[in-house]
Amino acid sequence: MPDPTKPRGVILSHRGILRVSGPDRVAFLQGLVSNDVEAVSSSRSVWAAFLTPQGKFLHEFFVTEEHPGNSEGAEAGGERALLIDCEAGRRADLQRRLKLYKLRSQVQVEDAQSDYCIAALFGEEALSSLDLEPTPGSSANLDAGRVFVDPRMTELGARAILPSGNAEAILRDAGFETASLDEYDCLRSELGVPDGSRDLEVEKSTLLENGFDELHGVDWDKGCYMGQELTARTKYRGLVKKRLLPAEISGPTPEPGTPLLAGDKEVGIMRSAVAQKGLATVRLDALQDSGVAKLQAGEAQITVRKPVWMHT
Repeated sequence: MPDPTKPRGVILSHRGILRVSGPDRVAFLQGLVSNDVEAVSSSRSVWAAFLTPQGKFLHEFFVTEEHPGNSEGAEAGGERALLIDCEAGRRADLQRRLKLYKLRSQVQVEDAQSDYCIAALFGEEALSSLDLEPTPGSSANLDAGRVFVDPRMTELGARAILPSGNAEAILRDAGFETASLDEYDCLRSELGVPDGSRDLEVEKSTLLENGFDELHGVDWDKGCYMGQELTARTKYRGLVKKRLLPAEISGPTPEPGTPLLAGDKEVGIMRSAVAQKGLATVRLDALQDSGVAKLQAGEAQITVRKPVWMHT
């Protein structure tokens, strides 16, 4: 077993990069996404979502400033471009949807996949190895790239957006051992944190069912954005009836989409899973007072629980 204290890193090949540049880049994104893009700076990054007008999930992503040496005009006193860490296989869809709202805004939305790759950095010593304050979203430059504490929770470690040609060398020089995606997914699942469309249903899921409130993915004071009305109504009327929860699996790992049963009653559905850990969307009324439910998924027994950070 890997030493949990040692800093480890894994390149996230299923994540991709878009670059948003131009004088109107902040105002443009601010009116479209769930978090406060005006808060993004050289020292802070955020996690956000892009929704349908009806408040249903389309994309989730991280927003950070580009390294000043790579951002056109920054060295001459201009502003840094913004980088969006999103799902690689769906980045063309996100780019297309963002461009639909460009209108007369002075903004460019470009695919930067060939320029950068994304890494997850974890282990108890990960943040101290990067000299990052243990505050969600705390950000800094790393070589010619960017590194930031995961804005969702510090227990997830950090994320890095690094030049694609020498990302592994940069991480090695920073003291990070190579980890596997399964290791990171186990950590993420234990903490109850979703990973894009692996865990959220496109055009069906809502943010508050999937922890975006508690995991700092929504700013309630920023004003209007796409899907804001339904998101706010869901919160203030207490309309959340199901939640994404960590799942312990005993038996064969169920495929995503496998129904979860309490007796003969369907009360949820499996999402992503690796080995004996995963995530599941479960009706809250299926949980015991302790916040735990023991369910069945095919031949596997599934124990779901409310994470300590969950409000409802």
